[in-house]
Amino acid sequence: MAAHRKPRRRSASGNTARTAATIALAGAATATGFDGTGHADPQLTPGQVKAKVDELYQEAEAATEKYNGAKEKAEAARERLKDLQDRAARKEERLNTARDALGSVAAAQYRGGGIDPALQLALSDDPDRYLQNAEFLERTGNRQQAAVAGVRKQLREIERLRGAAHIELTSLTSRQTELRRHKKTITGKLGSARRLLSRLTVQERAAFGEAPGTDRASRSAAARDGLAGPGSVGSQAPNSRAAAVVAYAYQKLGSPYVWGATGPDAFDCSGLVQAAYRSAGVSVPRTTYSQIDAGRRVSRSELLPGDLVFFYAGISHVGIYVGNGRMIHAPNPSAPVRVAPLDEMPFVGATRVV
Repeated sequence: MAAHRKPRRRSASGNTARTAATIALAGAATATGFDGTGHADPQLTPGQVKAKVDELYQEAEAATEKYNGAKEKAEAARERLKDLQDRAARKEERLNTARDALGSVAAAQYRGGGIDPALQLALSDDPDRYLQNAEFLERTGNRQQAAVAGVRKQLREIERLRGAAHIELTSLTSRQTELRRHKKTITGKLGSARRLLSRLTVQERAAFGEAPGTDRASRSAAARDGLAGPGSVGSQAPNSRAAAVVAYAYQKLGSPYVWGATGPDAFDCSGLVQAAYRSAGVSVPRTTYSQIDAGRRVSRSELLPGDLVFFYAGISHVGIYVGNGRMIHAPNPSAPVRVAPLDEMPFVGATRVV
């Protein structure tokens, strides 16, 4: 008889060990990936780290401007909702007063032998039934008919306001969801940038201009370039409001960048612009996408101090032109408000507001 061999049993412990090793390697690759990409961490040079950080900051700023726009729309929806609710409440008070008056008439009619059908409808707790059966108005006298018609009109107006309020509430809820989505994107991008920057030495970060500066250092740099000082601003600015805008921007040199901030002590790029123009008595929109249309477009060769200068194809960054090919802007969380050359980023357009 032929010998029969027993099949070899696979080692459970060996298989488990191999599986655990595979999972561990996969986890390590995911944990070291950039922005959730799941790739193994390459050995990046300081220059490559800087390039990646700049990309993350640009993406975060684009999301910040979308956040700012959604926040502005959410606040507007909240104000409209509040206004509609207030108007509905005032109309309900007037409606109650009118119904009380009709109630007095009804009581008198009851004492006289019955309540008029139209008054029964007007005093009903079922407005829909009242509105559907308005033909009963024809059974009342002229005076009562006018009173009941007034109640009917108020009921319709209240229902219209409630419908509009419901629409605004839906809009507000949608904007709040959008805000949370953009906030998650922003914090994710900025977190990835912080982790990358932590790999660089202080000297390497300083070489790339990533180390936070001071107000004094920023002002000194501006002075070296012949840009600082009220006389310089006043002589170059086309008018007093533009001079006030530039002067405000100089006062804020060294202020930290905080996404979503509009001052007075911290700013994002469009927040600095809005605050500077507000100081000059001029209202401009909140986001870069709207600010570029807030005035007259001008070419780069026509730039004057106080003009707004925009960067990147998505118009996601803005600065305030201060002359000599320079601007003041709020760059990113690793750099304070500072003076910078226009060539620092891809220029896409400019607008003159004042």
